[in-house]
Amino acid sequence: MLDLINVSYDTQIPNNVGLSSDKKVLKALEKWHPGYINWWDGLIPQQFQQSLVYLRTAVSVDPKGWAKFDYVKMPEYRWGVLLAPQVEGRTIPCGEHAGEPAWQEVPGEYRNLMKRLIVIQGDTEPASVEQQKALALTAPSLYDMRNLFQVNVEEGRHLWAMVYLLHKYFGKDGREEADDLLRRQSGSEEAPRMLGAFNEETPDWLSFFMFTYFTDRDGKMQLESLAQSGFDPLSRTCRFMLTEEAHHMFVGETGVGRVIQKTCDVMNANGITDPYDINKIRDLGVIDLPTVQKKLNLHYTLSLDLFGQEVSTNAANAFNAGIKGRYMENRLTDDHQLRNDTYRVAELDGDQVVYRDVPALTAINMRLRDDYTKDAAGGVGRWNKILQKAGIAFELSLPHESFNRKIGVFSGHNFNPEGKLVSGAEYDKGLTEWLPTHADGDFIQSLMKPCYEAGEYAGWIAPPKVGIDNKPGDFEYVKLHMA
Repeated sequence: MLDLINVSYDTQIPNNVGLSSDKKVLKALEKWHPGYINWWDGLIPQQFQQSLVYLRTAVSVDPKGWAKFDYVKMPEYRWGVLLAPQVEGRTIPCGEHAGEPAWQEVPGEYRNLMKRLIVIQGDTEPASVEQQKALALTAPSLYDMRNLFQVNVEEGRHLWAMVYLLHKYFGKDGREEADDLLRRQSGSEEAPRMLGAFNEETPDWLSFFMFTYFTDRDGKMQLESLAQSGFDPLSRTCRFMLTEEAHHMFVGETGVGRVIQKTCDVMNANGITDPYDINKIRDLGVIDLPTVQKKLNLHYTLSLDLFGQEVSTNAANAFNAGIKGRYMENRLTDDHQLRNDTYRVAELDGDQVVYRDVPALTAINMRLRDDYTKDAAGGVGRWNKILQKAGIAFELSLPHESFNRKIGVFSGHNFNPEGKLVSGAEYDKGLTEWLPTHADGDFIQSLMKPCYEAGEYAGWIAPPKVGIDNKPGDFEYVKLHMA
């Protein structure tokens, strides 16, 4: 009987899916492995490849004790294939097959739709590592460098999770798709990543924190939806990925919070009460709060586009087939088939944003996006508590859903962050106040000087309140190998 809790290390690829007795899939994954290592080696600067990093590695899928911490060189990290334990008697939670036994193999009629969802999810994982590949060179501390590398190796493991499904369940097509996941590159003109937000640059650490807060939160929502899948191996894969994903959003929320905290501390220490006295604040070597808001606006709106069209036949088909559910489907109290339900979506009526009810089945994307917005608002509220506690008269906010959109009903229209349709001239004039400018980017880059002493932090960010794995403030999270 397979041990579905503990991770086996008896093959090159750690797993809890019995690869040692699944020779065909093991051989295919071992053949894919060198290409993955070449991809990794080509990304992370070599001096960091040889450094010892205090990383957590999954040794079990038991929520109470699933990881151990130790120093490891990143190319020697044991990426693996890990699925949450199978739930005995699990049934399909939604769609026309609701209540039927969950599938252990891919139903033929849904093969292409299932494969596409897995490929899209898989494509985002290496993309984010590619976007973040140079950040260690400007790490504000060893603590932050370690968190970056933890996020990176776990995104790599999430790629492995999707590649396993492709190899195991999709034959030759799946093997070709797995190869393409290493062929595409973030920002490439010839072979870009599949989703727009994953072709954007992550040029600085504030961008990284915003990315891990907002874009990884989209990943959480997508994984939660896929964890409801009637295809049990996909559901189990995503359930365990969510365990790791939580840390990525923690890095983002606390990172932005520490930037805000440092700015407040410096403003108060120097008697600055006006958060819009930008030049004076920047002269003190911290990031002004209006620029934090502009970065928030950018990353939030890029993330909204990841949810696709508000009304979507593809999303309806995936739900109806039982391939992908809604966020926390098991907590919802409707019939889980949405035959007669409606959901409110936005649309344009002249120059006004209006809302109308549409069949809920076609508004699956909109519902998931609304759930995302509620989830994202929580951290913004906690950031504002930092400002309130410091006595700084400034409040961060999520912009209106219509602002800066490239996909959906609002794309191609000029809305301000309050959701008002404005003229092209007004929009162009307002952009410098709403979204980061090149000058903002240049200023942030001027602060991006590495701080590699244990327990020391760059001047633009506050130390964390607690260390990783309860380590003391001066713990050496990365033992640098600087050749």
